[in-house]
Amino acid sequence: MTLAVQFTNVSRQFGEVKAVDRVSIDIQDGEFFSMLGPSGSGKTTCLRLIAGFEQPSAGSIRIHGEEAAGLPPYQRDVNTVFQDYALFPHMNVRDNVAYGLKVKGVAKGERLKRAEEALDMVALGGYGERKPVQLSGGQRQRVALARALVNRPRVLLLDEPLGALDLKLREQMQGELKKLQRQLGITFIFVTHDQTEALSMSDRVAVFNKGRIEQVDSPRNLYMKPSTTFVAEFVGTSNVIRGDLARELSGNPQPFSIRPEHVRFANGPLASHEIEITGLLHDIQYQGSATRYELKLDNGQTLNISQANNQWLDTSAQHQTGQRMTARWAREAMIPLHDTLASGV
Repeated sequence: MTLAVQFTNVSRQFGEVKAVDRVSIDIQDGEFFSMLGPSGSGKTTCLRLIAGFEQPSAGSIRIHGEEAAGLPPYQRDVNTVFQDYALFPHMNVRDNVAYGLKVKGVAKGERLKRAEEALDMVALGGYGERKPVQLSGGQRQRVALARALVNRPRVLLLDEPLGALDLKLREQMQGELKKLQRQLGITFIFVTHDQTEALSMSDRVAVFNKGRIEQVDSPRNLYMKPSTTFVAEFVGTSNVIRGDLARELSGNPQPFSIRPEHVRFANGPLASHEIEITGLLHDIQYQGSATRYELKLDNGQTLNISQANNQWLDTSAQHQTGQRMTARWAREAMIPLHDTLASGV
């Protein structure tokens, strides 16, 4: 399959700080690929390297097979959508969308036609005469998206574009972005610190930490089979068991993770494939569809347990804080973890 973007041992250094440290990654043509990580992890710097806003200190970046290092942004077949939209307030929506084409010297009739087509793509047909101030946050985000798509890029870069929207609108836009990407068939590279966004939209996700890549995988594998302690703790909620307790429970000092929904309170005899541990019930949090429990273990660690609720059973009513409780899980639900950073794929 054709590669849209390829990093080979790419580093970007600012003084003594390595913002990106020997990153190697292959992004497939037509893929919805997310770069996920906390602030300062290197994900946005990688996006800027693809766009041409930064140049690598070392390594190679290829876009559709061609070396991109040294090329200015306008010579790259990519466009970027930013969180702040960057719309011109004095221009109407149509002119905002068509502005890039005007700079390129595209004839007026052609650029206005393409602007209307781009607005139709993002469900804003008929909004061309409005000014940005007359639009909602979600509509302004769609205009910014149309302005990038009107150039017909082969790669679309999205730099936390949904960060300024409220929760309901973010969820709506997540679905619309994924649907649009499938319709267009172009490569979307999406930067976010929000794991829910990354998991819900992406074909694959790269998890960044301290300038390096911890894991690149499908959303399902990132959640169900994290490879490092960082991924296990950053993607979703996880119980990471380390040290003597890990050795006691698994027979191996290697840390392991167990998701809260895979842990249950003891009920009946212990099965041969199960492990159990006892602690003090420290906290109960009713969360609607589920109840979250915190079990304080004898060694001071906290074990999180999540149990689903339904209309017939509210599990939170069965337990009280201060109770001595026994928790169990299946051995196969334990995922062994590595502590080392894994750069590249």
